[in-house]
Amino acid sequence: MNNHPHHHHHPAHPHHHGGGAAHHPPSHPYFSVPMIQPFPLANHLNQQPNGGAGGGLAPPGYHHVHAHHSAGGHAHASAAPGGSTSSQNKSGGQGGGGTQGGGTHPLLRDLAYIRRRPIEGQSTTSISSATIRLRPTTGRTGRGVEGGALGGPGGPGSPAGGTMHLNTSSRDHSKTVDFMYYNSSDSEDEDAGAGGGDDSANGGLFRVSCNFSDCLTSRESGCASRFQPLHLASEYGTRHMLSNAMLKEYPVPVPNVNKVFCSQWLSHRQVVFGTKCNKLMVYDVNTRHLDQIPSLQSSENSRPPEQEAGIHAIEINPSRTLLATGAKNTNDIAIYRLPTLDPICVGEGAHKDWIFDMTWIDDQFVVSGSRDGTISFWRVTDNLIEEVTSAAIPTYKFIRPVRTKACKEADRVRSLCYNHRTQEIAVISLNGYIHCWNALRFKQIMTKKLPHTMENVCLATDEDAQMYAVGSKANTDLLDARTLQAIKKIPSRNNGCGIRSVSFKGNILTIGTGIGILLFWDLRAGKFLESTMNSNRAVMLKTSKGWLQREHEYMEGGVNLNKNSPAVYTHCFDESGTRLFAAGGPLPSGLKGNYIGLYQ
Repeated sequence: MNNHPHHHHHPAHPHHHGGGAAHHPPSHPYFSVPMIQPFPLANHLNQQPNGGAGGGLAPPGYHHVHAHHSAGGHAHASAAPGGSTSSQNKSGGQGGGGTQGGGTHPLLRDLAYIRRRPIEGQSTTSISSATIRLRPTTGRTGRGVEGGALGGPGGPGSPAGGTMHLNTSSRDHSKTVDFMYYNSSDSEDEDAGAGGGDDSANGGLFRVSCNFSDCLTSRESGCASRFQPLHLASEYGTRHMLSNAMLKEYPVPVPNVNKVFCSQWLSHRQVVFGTKCNKLMVYDVNTRHLDQIPSLQSSENSRPPEQEAGIHAIEINPSRTLLATGAKNTNDIAIYRLPTLDPICVGEGAHKDWIFDMTWIDDQFVVSGSRDGTISFWRVTDNLIEEVTSAAIPTYKFIRPVRTKACKEADRVRSLCYNHRTQEIAVISLNGYIHCWNALRFKQIMTKKLPHTMENVCLATDEDAQMYAVGSKANTDLLDARTLQAIKKIPSRNNGCGIRSVSFKGNILTIGTGIGILLFWDLRAGKFLESTMNSNRAVMLKTSKGWLQREHEYMEGGVNLNKNSPAVYTHCFDESGTRLFAAGGPLPSGLKGNYIGLYQ
């Protein structure tokens, strides 16, 4: 029985197969809400997918919701105990036309949606009255509800903004139920204030948006903590500016400097780079001013290599407080403090030949790799930094390596990088091998032959995707960081074009070539990044000629060497990904020249 004071028990009405009116009085259009797929709890509570012709049999303890439509556009509903079913009017009766199609009415989703709290066993907790706001159904269709009180778009049974009041005062609170719909309560508000924000404005659903303007609006209004945390993808600006051809080259003419081998952004306006002529220079991208940083002289105990080769590596520690690069002797390392670039120490006594690359393990430990086939482990302690910075007279210290080991099966160590996720050091050698070292024990654990054995000179790691990129004479190989197996071979788009530098920026792999072209590989699409200006053309940046020493401009026979584009030995994006610094010089080792350019 229905204990509601305004409701009377009615016998079940016959179901019409035509479009006629219902048999009950028009002022009391009863209907029952059937359990209709595909909302998620219907499958768990009702075994009949569509509820049968008359709404189906509800499981024990479940209550159909009855409502009678009022002239004011409100539907007052009460939960009838006992799980009995009520009759339904045929679609198109006096209660208004039902929604058409095979979907589900939005109200049914609201009735079956439980806010945050899971269902565990049975409950005897009472349900207080709630107000459920109907969502507009424009553009949505649903399965027809018999009786038409939940009409479709524009129907008289579902006015926009109408409300539905639940009245459960007649329920027997001692009876257990298997399904409950919770309304807003004080405890819910406390939970929302502590963790997720108020989501009632979104119909009980959290606001989720991947729109850039929504992210900015939420951050400006101070509501970021009330919704899910949002942040920009690391390559968002990079991808947008590259695909829309928004980057323009601004060449930096620097005469009498030979070949730029390495570079790093110090800040949003300063770039530091090292050259073959052993110069460490800082370029201000706003004022276009160049400053040279003095190279650190090694002690008398250090023996320089037979031939100088310049600065090949510049690396900044994770906290961006220390910078490691080559010293005046190219087989020693120099440590500077950031942002002032004050000298801290010179590391010596580890290598006998040029240092080709370095990588930081953390804020104190740095690893260097040399042309002599060894790698060394260095430590810059806080006490050492304090001792140098507190001295009355500016000076720097000399340190020795913690450990130095030969890399097995390595002819010459050419490049290395540190994988923070696996805590491993990846090393490539010029004889075509990649080597994996355990950074915690400083022990070599794996060696594998590279897919291409000629001129493997550059290496980069993508920790998110757990892969390495290795540049060779004509290809860029992507390797699985866990097994060192080849994942993808990226052939060069130009014949005879050696790969000289690689770097990851989110899902974009940037490739610097030996003929003055920068290519961009889209890791998600598995192809070169395409231009939105011309969908049939891949994005590429072409460098200008740079500077070449006059006596090298012509070879014997009158061939003009200045027509050849410089090799891009180094490139790096700033933190925002909207500016790209690229540098290099002529590819033949005997030629003196340089190229420095800023794309923004």
